[in-house]
Amino acid sequence: MIHPTAIIDDSARIGNNVEIGPYTIVGAHVEIGDNCVIGPHVVLRGPTVLGKNNRIFQFASVGEDCQDKKYNGEPTRLVIGDNNVIRECVTIHRGTVQDQGLTQIGSNNLLMAYVHVAHDCMVGNNVILANNTTLAGHVHVGDWAILGGFTGVHQFCHIGAHAFTAVNSVVVQDIPPYIMAQGHNAAPRTINAEGLKRRGFQPNQILNIKRAFKLLYRQGLTINEAVEKMRELDAETELSPLIDFVQNSQRGIIR
Repeated sequence: MIHPTAIIDDSARIGNNVEIGPYTIVGAHVEIGDNCVIGPHVVLRGPTVLGKNNRIFQFASVGEDCQDKKYNGEPTRLVIGDNNVIRECVTIHRGTVQDQGLTQIGSNNLLMAYVHVAHDCMVGNNVILANNTTLAGHVHVGDWAILGGFTGVHQFCHIGAHAFTAVNSVVVQDIPPYIMAQGHNAAPRTINAEGLKRRGFQPNQILNIKRAFKLLYRQGLTINEAVEKMRELDAETELSPLIDFVQNSQRGIIR
């Protein structure tokens, strides 16, 4: 299953039933889990760990040294979970010692063509990054988030679970969970109601989230005032991630 033109470093560890295409390079300290399919002309650099059942398409560069000028060759890491699809020309860089020395991507994600995931990013599970989405360094993306094509995310921004950005959005502050954002700079528009329905949220839960959105963005309240009123709504658990995110935001949420 390994093409004879592929170049595999002696220190690389290859799992069972792995396919590696023509002219692909697997560098030192790369681990590839079972049942992965690595296309032609892919470059994998280490230290990098890939879980099981990942598929990487041609011309992707995964685990390369980062583009941070402070990076000085330290052995930082990239860890990727299971069942991810990484499309053509995606670039994913390892971390820096100025953070945790780790870039991490969870499981069941789709990274479409030309996506860039910079150093020290943390991407959750079931995330979709559409074509040409660019994550600068230290960006965190929560589970089930969807970033539309050509979305650009500033360094250190956090994007909450189930958030959604429209095409060509420029994100310079944190996007709370459940929020749909659009624009340059990205501004809140509504909640991701359709996405929540698809993921099994009940009508009463979605109604609570809509009420929280209005408190946060439509009633002229301060952040602290909105949080206090959201706590009064939080008979269920769906608002806890929103409240925690807003209170812990370091860059401030989009307004």
